[in-house]
Amino acid sequence: MSPAPRARELHFGLMFWATGTHPAGWRHPDAKADGAYDIGFIQEITRIVERAKFDFLFLGDRLATDPALQTTNPAQMSRLEPFTAASAIAAATSHIGIVVTANPTYHDPYGVARLTAALDHVSGGRASWNLVTGADAAAALNFSRDGHWDTERRYDWADEFVGVVKDLWDSGADDTGGPVPIGHRGRFFSVDGPLDVGRPPQGHVVVLHAGTSDRSRELGARDADVIFAGQPTIDLAKEYYADVKARAARYGRGDADIAILPGLSPVVAPTTEEAVALFDRLNSALAIDPEEEAGEPIRAGGLAEGHKRNLTAASRVFGVDLRGNDLDTPVPAATLGAVSGEGLRRLGEITRLTRRTPGGPAPITYRDLVNAATSNRSSTVVGSTEEVADFIQEWFEERAADGFNVFPEYVPGSVEAFTELVVPELQRRGLFRTEYSGPTFRDHLGLAVPPRRTAVKEAR
Repeated sequence: MSPAPRARELHFGLMFWATGTHPAGWRHPDAKADGAYDIGFIQEITRIVERAKFDFLFLGDRLATDPALQTTNPAQMSRLEPFTAASAIAAATSHIGIVVTANPTYHDPYGVARLTAALDHVSGGRASWNLVTGADAAAALNFSRDGHWDTERRYDWADEFVGVVKDLWDSGADDTGGPVPIGHRGRFFSVDGPLDVGRPPQGHVVVLHAGTSDRSRELGARDADVIFAGQPTIDLAKEYYADVKARAARYGRGDADIAILPGLSPVVAPTTEEAVALFDRLNSALAIDPEEEAGEPIRAGGLAEGHKRNLTAASRVFGVDLRGNDLDTPVPAATLGAVSGEGLRRLGEITRLTRRTPGGPAPITYRDLVNAATSNRSSTVVGSTEEVADFIQEWFEERAADGFNVFPEYVPGSVEAFTELVVPELQRRGLFRTEYSGPTFRDHLGLAVPPRRTAVKEAR
């Protein structure tokens, strides 16, 4: 039986990086250097967001490492394999969804179906599979590949992969019947089945997908329950939201059948001034690279991708020569008046985030320009409790998002600030739940347990 229709409500996930998602989060005095391997710490962070009634905790994964990460995002350099961490989280929590990442390009469908189904049983119906095809070419060298596949091949593979996984979930025994083979014979896979794990408590483990390409949008619209998006502005987010929902409708899916959750990096404090000071403190801890290394790209992965951070790189982005200046001095109005169109857009972002303006009482500095030139992160909002809540409400009501995957700038402080300040304000406004509606991840999303798919299907 399908759940009764309910009013649209916000959904929140927490992107767990042990030292935070800001490139300097690891340098905050409260950061826990060994947090990526301290399972008690990971469990406690999860309990914090579970008490705040978050939908899920997100465990990313990366199948390669890079020494460059040690000064940008060490949380991505080395961490626990996600299924291992997820099992420990499941044992310490009762309601929150647990998202694990498994890249089909470097996995086998039977293995992913088995692992995710087992996690769904262990957690009592709270598992979710983050289906990401991966753009990190370094991973290929760890899996006996000559090179990373191109986008088309990765998505051709993933399209068939996810269909096989769903058939395998349905092949396991449950109270409606015993195990059944799937007899899949396709372009890439030949899988007999049935799965040696019972059908997941959720029927199908919640599928989460991230990506913005046309192939990614199509896969997400057809197969995902949650989409993790990355549009930095509300206008771009609204376009993406409308496009994916329209694609989903062509597969017979309703608006409520798929939740679109952009990433959000909130820097929140009781007052605007305190929030801006915290944002500045984090940015001031970012390393500045020698000018002679300006053009050398760094393969750092995730939020750390980009070029060297210095005034030479900023000069290219803003279209004016900024070199030879002290980073903490104000930028002359004449220089700011000569920036490119892209530079003007980034000046607007500086003002939005720091409240500093050209020639104003709090002027824009050269350091601001360096920070703005190298920013490559999800939407960031800096402000008081009410300002951050207003930002979230606008995106939600304008149908740019169904909620957000929250990127904490540093851990645990950013997690505590968001759950203690913003969540109660959103609950007061009637936008976010005060209690879970049920024990499973599908309950949080308002999704019914899907019926079994046909046991034997033609290859997709």
